[in-house]
Amino acid sequence: MELPLMYVSILLLNIFEFSSGIVYNKGDTEKRFACASKGLPQKNEIIKLYLFSESLQIQCFFQTENERASKEMLSVFTSGGLAPSLEIINSTYYGIFHFNLTLFSDRISWLIDIPRENITQNTNVAAVEQWLVRITLHHGLNIYATEGTLLDFIREPILQWTPGNVILETEISNIYPHVVDLKVTKCPCANDVALLGFIVDSAVKGVYIGITFSGFWHYRGITWINMTETIYSHLNEEHEGLSVVDMVLTNRFLVILTSLGLFVSEDLRYPSDRHLLFSRADFCGFERVDYVKGKLWYNERCFANREKFEADYIAVTFERNRTLSESSSCFYSKEPFLEWLPCLLHIFKGMKSPPSVITFLVDQEHHTGVYLFYNRAKKTVTASVSILKNDEPSLQPKFPIFRFPSSFSSAVGMVFHPRSHFLYVYGNQIWLSVDGGNTFELIADFHDDVISKTFHSFYTSDITFVSKRGKVYSTKAGLGRYTAAGSVNDRIFTLYYDQLGFLHKLTPGHFEASGPPATFGRFRSLFGQPPDMGFETALAPQHTTLDEIIFFAYVPENEPQETIYSKKFTNIHYGKVIHSGKTGSAHIRKVLQHTTPKGFLSSAITEMKEPFGLEEVNESSCLSSSLLISKTGNFNYKLTLDSQVAQALFENTDIEKTVVIPGHSSFLITSILDNKNAVALATMPERAPNNMTFLKSMWFLYNFGQRNGRTWKIYSKPCNYWFQYDDSPSLNIVKYFDLGNSHVLKAKVMQNSKDLQKLEIPLLTVFVGNPNLLEVTAKVTFDDTDSYLINISAASKVLRQGSTSLAFIMWSASTECFVTTMVPTLKSSCGYLRSMHHIPSKLIPDEDWISGVHKDNRGFNLIKTLPINYRPPSNMGIAVPLTDNFYHADPSKPIPRNLFYKSKKTGKFKQCANVSSRKECNCTEDQKFSYAVAFSDCKEKVPRFKFPVTQYPVSLEIINEDGRVPLEPPYLVTVSEVNRRQNWKLKHSVPETIRRLKTLLEPMLHEAVYNPSGLNLSIKGSELFHFRVTVIKGVTFCDLVEEFQVYVDEAPLPFPGHTLIAVATAVVLGGFIFTAFMFQLNGIHLWKAFQRRIRRNQEKFSNISLNKMIHRKSGE
Repeated sequence: MELPLMYVSILLLNIFEFSSGIVYNKGDTEKRFACASKGLPQKNEIIKLYLFSESLQIQCFFQTENERASKEMLSVFTSGGLAPSLEIINSTYYGIFHFNLTLFSDRISWLIDIPRENITQNTNVAAVEQWLVRITLHHGLNIYATEGTLLDFIREPILQWTPGNVILETEISNIYPHVVDLKVTKCPCANDVALLGFIVDSAVKGVYIGITFSGFWHYRGITWINMTETIYSHLNEEHEGLSVVDMVLTNRFLVILTSLGLFVSEDLRYPSDRHLLFSRADFCGFERVDYVKGKLWYNERCFANREKFEADYIAVTFERNRTLSESSSCFYSKEPFLEWLPCLLHIFKGMKSPPSVITFLVDQEHHTGVYLFYNRAKKTVTASVSILKNDEPSLQPKFPIFRFPSSFSSAVGMVFHPRSHFLYVYGNQIWLSVDGGNTFELIADFHDDVISKTFHSFYTSDITFVSKRGKVYSTKAGLGRYTAAGSVNDRIFTLYYDQLGFLHKLTPGHFEASGPPATFGRFRSLFGQPPDMGFETALAPQHTTLDEIIFFAYVPENEPQETIYSKKFTNIHYGKVIHSGKTGSAHIRKVLQHTTPKGFLSSAITEMKEPFGLEEVNESSCLSSSLLISKTGNFNYKLTLDSQVAQALFENTDIEKTVVIPGHSSFLITSILDNKNAVALATMPERAPNNMTFLKSMWFLYNFGQRNGRTWKIYSKPCNYWFQYDDSPSLNIVKYFDLGNSHVLKAKVMQNSKDLQKLEIPLLTVFVGNPNLLEVTAKVTFDDTDSYLINISAASKVLRQGSTSLAFIMWSASTECFVTTMVPTLKSSCGYLRSMHHIPSKLIPDEDWISGVHKDNRGFNLIKTLPINYRPPSNMGIAVPLTDNFYHADPSKPIPRNLFYKSKKTGKFKQCANVSSRKECNCTEDQKFSYAVAFSDCKEKVPRFKFPVTQYPVSLEIINEDGRVPLEPPYLVTVSEVNRRQNWKLKHSVPETIRRLKTLLEPMLHEAVYNPSGLNLSIKGSELFHFRVTVIKGVTFCDLVEEFQVYVDEAPLPFPGHTLIAVATAVVLGGFIFTAFMFQLNGIHLWKAFQRRIRRNQEKFSNISLNKMIHRKSGE
């Protein structure tokens, strides 16, 4: 029991670290939970869960050394009332579910069973976000947090199809020797769903693709597809040399560029049992030699909960000059990718040497087309941004053309980081634009090496660049620094980021994965040990304060011009750590480029973390003497030792060592004149002493040279900041802004090292992709713990729909941090969760709705079960329904009130159309309780009221992700009865502002407009009334519509029954009165006559009785 007790102790200690929000970058990489939704959980496997049409069943166990210890841990936690909680998260959804506390004696795991409808109601095939799942020992404590993914398998479009013939792994292995390159494309919303294509040589022909739904972790988990016959079916010409060239999987389509043409799939949202069909895009004049050099360009964005203004665009470029018969070497298309248009602007027509298009991308946020041009005649690279009109580039530029410097000589491509506005241009340099292509900032310069590929993770904001020489570099989205990650020795490979940000190296026949994204040195398993980013030269340290040191990089006077860059600090060193061969380290806070002082063309300002080791007398005997410093030139100085100290000598090993004198300039020794004299360069000539002697205890010697092997190195810095985001457990949230709405986003940055210098400067930079769409303001403060707090307030400001990304960037954070960038998406649109609801005057519990009985205090049942195939009355009478809407439909039963011709002509089934029984209507419980007219066939029970209904309050509220708010002005509504019934009336308050709006709107809408505040309904008719309330547009982006129903019972007989009875009664009463009048007029007294009649009858009866008695006596 020692081990469980230790875990419990750790648990209790962790409880005191509880925080209301998740704190990132703490380095918690140990995963204690193993879970699975299919089969048994595998130890140390990434949690991959799958949602099908049934409920989600998850089994989890606590990972320990053995099964016995795991079982004991479960017992200890369960007896203490602790069980895991499951968080299911995406950009707009957050749900919490709890595992069962009950633990049977023979069970070694926790179980949970979640009905599918508790997670999502939707089952249609569409682009849908893959969920992040987070399992913790107890919700809110974030203890033993383990992350995984949940994929909605039955909704993911590409997984519902078979693009070709399925082949075995043994068959695909025969192709490995002929593979010359690999291409990967992944689903924009579910990065674990990906396709791997083989580019093959001329010895093999065909299109071979592997499909995964769990990320490329194991080769055995790949479904291999041979699409050769599918492609051949569209080709009339020679079939030789068919191969994949490039692929893009969009939200709805699969686009494959092959050596024999470009092929576009049918819409993936409508699956069938047959193979996926493709259509071929026709480019006049293009042949195989052109297609094999083609490239596809795609701005990856997830369109789950798709808006009207969102669409995918793809461009294809070819490496060839245009001819008279060709309109362009670049084409683009908007989904469904049936029409491909030239990318080039009309302005270039007629030019002798128009620039060629390297890349064309559509910026969804600015609604612009972004070009990367290369002019072969002038050998210049430029970027241009054109406004899109009717989805086509116009002649109107959004920004002036940006001209890259001549040093950017080998431009390869341009890419948007997924779901963001960060635009990267890469080649022999890397440039970043955060303003839609207006300006660019240089991130890296590789001189004679060229970046050929880029790979991105939206979840971790990781970006990996791979050069033609196999060097690998990494950065974070929007960060102005980068780092060297290592190198790849494989001849044929590609990289791929999965949903959780794990980087995978894919080669023919083998996959490898990086360490967890939050782990320091996570790429070590893929690219080897983190490389030393130092360069071959000497550094001269210059103290400016006790903690700050400036390191000057030495450039020899005879250094060739073309290699000077290799002796300088560059942007790759920014944010890194200098380590001495002895002891000591310093963080590089800033990199400077300059032309003076002589011999030092760059420097790095650092903050010392650990004191650097000094040279000892036994290493440099010159330290045993005093030192005379005299100036011999503008920057050159002579260092002279005391001739009286015989053992004090300058030696060749002292070259490239640095003399440090507190309060004065430092001196880098560049050459030895003799045993007592040396030549040195001053790091700060204005502070250099002249003709001054310093005693041996007043000067020191550092060794940061490389003459006898470099004595210093530069490595990445461990993560130095914690990040906390309080608004959502997701880093990539989506916020909707309806007209007049606003949101506040809060974040906190904390330094995790107490010895770091506290600087009262902003630690976060905020970028807005499209500042014209929303009004964004920021408020920042430092709290008592020196944590940096920022509140971002965003509000809608224009009557225009669109989306923009908002980026929080910790500009001073290390690239090793798991979170340096957070990119929420802000949409000026109607949130898909935003809806309007009617608040019933009396709430009825769900169980009473099921039973159909809920009585008030007078015994009146407030629920009406409608007759089968019921239709409400019309103005022509109860027996003459004229509506098309059936309620409680059952095609197998007769239709009541269907005697008249007009009634027979109307009435149409919706859900129950073309079926023979109610069971075949497939009505769900939600549809049975819905008030929507679309589901009237399923509606069985409605609210019941006594006649008459007077002043019924029509109370409405808006429900969104932030809660409920009553519907009040400026919202205005129209009200209609869907079955065209009358005998109802609305009453509302009409202040002066509402009156003016009514006067303006009613002639335009041809409907009455009402104030929703204080709206009352009166009904004088009977049976079912079905009302629809619609919010007038102009104050909301949403189509807010609500329906409610009122059944009026116990009403008086309707026309003509009530009238006939009244008339008949009046006639009878009138006849009686007239008869009585005539009797009175003629002196006929009916009452007296009646009385006389009674008396005669009584006398006659008395005589008869007396005679009977006399006869009886006589007989005796």
